[in-house]
Amino acid sequence: MPEARFQSFEDRTERGASAPRLAALRAELKRRGLDGFIVPRADRYQNEYVPPCAERLAWLTGFTGSAGLAIVLAERAAIFVDGRYLVQVREEVDSAAFAVEHLIEHPPTAWIEENLPAGAKLGYSPWLHTVEGAERLAKGVDVAGASLVALADNPLDPLWQKRPQPPLGAVVLHDLRYAGEDAAAKLARVRDALVKRADALIVCDPQAVSWLFNIRGHDVPHVPVALAFATVPRAGRPAIYLDPRKLDDAARKRLDMLATLRSPGDFEKDLAALGKAQRAVMLDPASCPDAIARAVSEDGGKIIRAADPIAPMKAVKNAAEVAGARAAQRRDGAAVTRFLAWFDAEAPRGELTEIDAVEALENLRRDTGLLKDISFPTIAGAGPDGAIVHYRVTRRSNRRIAPGELFLIDSGGQYEDGTTDITRTVAVGAPDADMRKNFTLVLKGHIAIARAVFPDGTAGAQLDPLARQFLWRDGLDFDHGTGHGVGSYLSVHEGPARISKLGTAPLKRGMILSNEPGYYRAGAYGIRIENLLLVTEALAVAAAEKPLNAFETLTLAPIDRRLVEPPLMTAEETAWLDDYHARVRADLAPLLDDQTRVWLNSACAPLKK
Repeated sequence: MPEARFQSFEDRTERGASAPRLAALRAELKRRGLDGFIVPRADRYQNEYVPPCAERLAWLTGFTGSAGLAIVLAERAAIFVDGRYLVQVREEVDSAAFAVEHLIEHPPTAWIEENLPAGAKLGYSPWLHTVEGAERLAKGVDVAGASLVALADNPLDPLWQKRPQPPLGAVVLHDLRYAGEDAAAKLARVRDALVKRADALIVCDPQAVSWLFNIRGHDVPHVPVALAFATVPRAGRPAIYLDPRKLDDAARKRLDMLATLRSPGDFEKDLAALGKAQRAVMLDPASCPDAIARAVSEDGGKIIRAADPIAPMKAVKNAAEVAGARAAQRRDGAAVTRFLAWFDAEAPRGELTEIDAVEALENLRRDTGLLKDISFPTIAGAGPDGAIVHYRVTRRSNRRIAPGELFLIDSGGQYEDGTTDITRTVAVGAPDADMRKNFTLVLKGHIAIARAVFPDGTAGAQLDPLARQFLWRDGLDFDHGTGHGVGSYLSVHEGPARISKLGTAPLKRGMILSNEPGYYRAGAYGIRIENLLLVTEALAVAAAEKPLNAFETLTLAPIDRRLVEPPLMTAEETAWLDDYHARVRADLAPLLDDQTRVWLNSACAPLKK
């Protein structure tokens, strides 16, 4: 089978290299008169997926997850990750060099207060921390009686030999049939949001820049964005800051009609000019790099702190984007179903590996002829690897999939008309009673979210307990959110809305979110069931006293009925599953070959108690 085109299975860092690199960093800090330094997993744009040249945390520590932070002091160092990565970080990072801390339960600020000596100088790169993030660090440093020092350059960079060059991915125009709204109309909406609030908006998020100007790019893995900043004045011409080498004639001509094209090197000069003109500049302190706020305010500008007005605009999909999402999900669901049928036939033989499964699924997506990229590195965990929430198989970790195990595969595709994200957990051979019970508890939570009806304005935190209630009754839980927003040929993880304990943004009609409760038994197996949902008007409630919303399930692929314990299901839950499978069968059957169609009919048969 040909190797996957979009996913590498090689280890991204040199194991055992963290100790000499840590020693070199400490020597460099001492030379600069610093007592410590903070190394976040971030780039200048605060991306989730960063270009290779910004993988400083991975280079220093060996940790390859998508979220984390390290603090290096003269005598001790720690790495902070959330619950998704607690297993992975211990496998990748030298515990003799870095203590492992929980990013939420014992955050960096608490560790700083406990470990930073009084009078110490702790350095940080203001380009790699948001305004709010830098403020939190400053409070912790102040409690410790020390000082936080903003550095003009990153002390890691001169130590990193053979550091990759910044990306020069080509900018492409995003066709109006997919975007559904031209860039001029989007700019008008943004300007309306500035009226009586600010003179200009700083657009820091490349996803927002790409959405606003109807462009896409190839600068970072899996997210089709162009790395760029932009400024949008309340009156006057916007400016977009990107390397001109990324533009062909068509892209340059289109963008030149909308904005002034500036090089990245002009950005800080123009920010300083805004400050000197004493402009009121709006920025989102939760996502804007601290360096940008400093550049404006140090020269006299006024900072207007406000939530990014583009994020909710981008999150609410228009009719063209919704139609594209439905088409992409149907196409992608057919590819996933072909994979599930193939896997069901091959896996019980005990010869498949995790990498075999990843390659097969990617090839089937590629066979659609429309796949642009995978939307994130495929998570394919057999047995105990499935319990690692964001497991990423490498040639070193690759294991054979054995009968009697559960296999969890979480994957997605990037198509011009939509972004997909789906997780299925399947039995290899006969599952045991414990697997079936816990799978059913997860499924019941998944169905509770899918069937939810809720008042307009409801936030994700209010819905999150619906997914956990059945696990909670058994003393179980999962250490990640229940759902995240999904972009339209943009990031598979999109704000501002999410279904989680911390999800405060209201869910609005037109938003697309994931529904992915799970359960993970360390060293044994993992379970997750994920579909994408569209927030819609609830039409089935008669005489409602206030506007109500509901979810439409967009994802189409069978859920493994062999893992369901029918006695644990209510009549309503069973009806939901049967109705879902009937729709999967009706929508996908015309797209499948005869052999897969036979398998699909069996996989989507009604659940019998």
